[in-house]
Amino acid sequence: MKKFLIALVALLIIFLGAAYFAGNYFVNFALKAPPPATANIADPNLKAPPTPNFPHEDWTLTSTDGFTLHATFYKPSRESHDWAILVHGYGRDQTFANDYAEEYLKRGYNVLTPDLRACGKSEGIFLTMGALEGQDVKLWAEKISEYDSQAKIIFHGVSMGAATVMIAAALEPENLVAVVEDCGYTSAYEMFTAQLEKIFGLPEYPLMPIVDVVSKIKTGVAISEAAPIESVEKISVPILFIHGDADGLVPYEMMNRLFDAATSPVKEKFTVAGAGHADAKRSNSEKYFERVFEFLRNN
Repeated sequence: MKKFLIALVALLIIFLGAAYFAGNYFVNFALKAPPPATANIADPNLKAPPTPNFPHEDWTLTSTDGFTLHATFYKPSRESHDWAILVHGYGRDQTFANDYAEEYLKRGYNVLTPDLRACGKSEGIFLTMGALEGQDVKLWAEKISEYDSQAKIIFHGVSMGAATVMIAAALEPENLVAVVEDCGYTSAYEMFTAQLEKIFGLPEYPLMPIVDVVSKIKTGVAISEAAPIESVEKISVPILFIHGDADGLVPYEMMNRLFDAATSPVKEKFTVAGAGHADAKRSNSEKYFERVFEFLRNN
């Protein structure tokens, strides 16, 4: 019996060690900056747009867990209390929001483009797919409100940035007036489960629950905590949901589920036919911004 128990404990230790090794590999692959998974997800040929030709300065703040975060504050050509925080996607940095910033600035918005944690100039080791980034964006909104007590703030995010702004909006930052989410996922857990099968040919079980635990150990939050599907139930400001119906990374049906779960009294959908992931703006920039600013004017 004693030998059996020793063998059983040894097997358990081996199993737990192997499980942690596998979970650690996938957490580092998907979340450790710069994430190697970017090569499987993001277009490597996509270049950052030029910096908007408006006065700008670097802003910083310290996250609740001690990282120094950076953002660029752009001033429009006329005084305004309209503000937009524009949030980039997975594997990118704030420079990939430059063309969005240009459009907001031309319409008189003050613009803040943050580098999310572990991206660009911001400190950090791991991405958390919106879970902690949402808290960081709330801090940026608070910094704007300190700078301009009359600020009317828009959140606009793409992909992981969209997940981030939904999570941030649910935290009810002061002076937030609307949210634009473009191709955000219902949850990072669901999205990674789909990609696990697509890239590696592996099923959800047993690996994803292990990855969820390991991500909690290594990053402070589980992947499953990045769940905008739960956040949209708590957002009270108007929300515009945008998605391409040919999105191969975040399925189009996720937008419908987010829309259905949202409890905001004002919510609208904008489907871009034939657009892939994060390509809604690129497929027809004029139509995209026409729809976005019509929504913001009316709400």
